[in-house]
Amino acid sequence: QVQLVESGGGLVQPGGSLRLSCAASGFTLDYYAIGWFRQAPGKEREGVSCISSSDLSTVYADSVKGRFTISRDNAKNTVYLQMDSLKPEDTAVYYCARKSTVQGMCVTSAKRYDYWGQGTQVTVSS
Repeated sequence: QVQLVESGGGLVQPGGSLRLSCAASGFTLDYYAIGWFRQAPGKEREGVSCISSSDLSTVYADSVKGRFTISRDNAKNTVYLQMDSLKPEDTAVYYCARKSTVQGMCVTSAKRYDYWGQGTQVTVSS
């Protein structure tokens, strides 16, 4: 069965850092683009970052550029999101997801992703 499991969330003070992990199973991670999304209460789910399978290109939302870094370790079947200089507005549930097509490039729409993890809570507060 295809599974994506996020971990690494928690409570952090503004300016702090967290590294989220997305552990994949049931498919070959190398073949798929993986995206990170987040959703705060009362707000729409938004794309945060994505890393492609074809050329390892990456995309970031403007709100996190320069602060977040996405990476993948195919040997460990894991995608990471390093989050630095965290702000209160980064507070949300963070999800990783698999793009629905093999060897795809990154896309920003959540509708183009077919499997999702359960989410991990990130809270940035003093």
